Amino acid sequence: MIAAQGQQNFAELIKEVVGLSDEQLKQALRVQKETNEPLAQILVNMGLMTEKDKAKCLGRQWSIPYVDLSERPPDKETQKLVPRHLIQRLRAVPLQQNGRRLVVAMANPLDIYAIDQLRLVTGLEVEPVIASDEDISNAVAQDATAGEELGQALQQVQEELGGESGDLSFEKPKEDDVSLDQLKEMMDDAPVIRLVNLIVRQAIRDSASDIHVQPEETKVRVRFRIDGILHDKMTVPKQVQAALVSRIKVMADMDIAEKRAPQDGRISLKHNQREYDFRVSTYPGAHGEKVVMRVLDKRGVMANLNRLGMSATMLDEFEALINRSYGIICVTGPTGSGKSTTLYSVLNKINSPEKNILTIEDPVEYQLAGLTQAQVNQRAGVTFATALRTMLRQDPNIILVGEMRDTETAVIAIEAALTGHLVFSTLHTNDAPSAVARLLEMGIEPFLIASSVIGVVAQRLVRVICAKCKESYTPPVEAFRRLNLAMDLDSVTFYRGQGCDKCRNTGYKGRTGVFELMIANDSIRELILKKAPSHVIRQEALGSGMVTLKQDAMQKILEGITTMEEALRVVYSE
Repeated sequence: MIAAQGQQNFAELIKEVVGLSDEQLKQALRVQKETNEPLAQILVNMGLMTEKDKAKCLGRQWSIPYVDLSERPPDKETQKLVPRHLIQRLRAVPLQQNGRRLVVAMANPLDIYAIDQLRLVTGLEVEPVIASDEDISNAVAQDATAGEELGQALQQVQEELGGESGDLSFEKPKEDDVSLDQLKEMMDDAPVIRLVNLIVRQAIRDSASDIHVQPEETKVRVRFRIDGILHDKMTVPKQVQAALVSRIKVMADMDIAEKRAPQDGRISLKHNQREYDFRVSTYPGAHGEKVVMRVLDKRGVMANLNRLGMSATMLDEFEALINRSYGIICVTGPTGSGKSTTLYSVLNKINSPEKNILTIEDPVEYQLAGLTQAQVNQRAGVTFATALRTMLRQDPNIILVGEMRDTETAVIAIEAALTGHLVFSTLHTNDAPSAVARLLEMGIEPFLIASSVIGVVAQRLVRVICAKCKESYTPPVEAFRRLNLAMDLDSVTFYRGQGCDKCRNTGYKGRTGVFELMIANDSIRELILKKAPSHVIRQEALGSGMVTLKQDAMQKILEGITTMEEALRVVYSE
């Protein structure tokens, strides 16, 4: 009885901190009965709360102060009081010394053993505070002087594979002269393994979405895509190229002897108690094989819908759409605009034991509990169209089709929507009204589109101003002209990031969505039946209250979420 009462109080505390609905909480409690996992962890897995929210709630429950390590970084001198191996093993980060007291951030501040160890080593009284597991992992990782480690690994690799350290002036080596046996021996060397591991670890620390290993004539460039922008990270000597690329190919289960044809592979690994997948692609270029590794954090997609960046009004309209029992909802935008994250967040939101949800994707990027997810396999004859036909015989309530690439897939998806299924899919169009024109171009009859499509979301991703170095400023006059602003500029404050250690001097930290939601009402359906052009449908949607991508971006500028330059780069450039 006492345990049940404690559980109820903690559930109420979570509702207060995170703002959950009664239905969301009931769904989490149902999952808990099946899995016996802690309630807070289940909510994190469901994407209904973040790791930081979890730490805040636990801190409130235990009456232990919560600390956000991204806003209060550890004092470097204080960290020297505890050996690094102990910090890593205990996952305890010394923050600050106050006289004879040592403030230590821990994911589990009730770990008496760890507190006793720290007290013995430092001779100080330990005052634990709680931080998110993610913040602890990042702090422990940052303590490991990555730059020095990379430098040492590069030097060791270079010395073992030939060439003096630091000497990058040499003739272009002939990669084809390296035999397969030599290649296997080179890539199995400890320094090469260490170098690849360090590159991957650094990408995870920097929250990179992609790793580019790009061979050039006399060197190999390693670049990370962070918040949608590519950054040069390091330069690797040319003679390391063969071993470096081969090591990655072996990890991804690729053929290291095949260098003339593109290949695809996948790597799964665990780092700091988190699981990551890397989608690996090779492309033979003039100076050797280029490797791109897409970093997929299995928990990164678990975003709550209200954290995607939609305004409150748009979110209410969108939630009403996704709770319908049938129809097609399309999400449009270019590659890398966050369409998959939006769709996974939607499925996570509406997933329940009463619903049978099936997906066909290319590839399955993230695995969600409670769903049946399948992957396109051209060799086995599994296409979007063939899988979709089979899915309709599986008694589904909700279907996700990764992309409507051809007429056959689009027709089957529309038939599914018309026969009582809710269907989600993606299209590549610039805005929401253009989705209708795209379906017409694919040969879909207007009456089928008008009867099945219930809404279209267009989206982009813009970088968010770094909270630590945010400052007000006056944008250049040219920016005002390009935005066609009609407002009293003296009454508006604009913001930007000055640049700091937290944001790697970019002024931005993280990204958020910019959205445009078109709901298919009777007027829009009539225009679709008449095959009206996109601009006419757009005018009707605007008259019905649709907020455009540009308007949504402008609102985020005025709210100090992003900058005018970022909106110009991502949205207004079109």
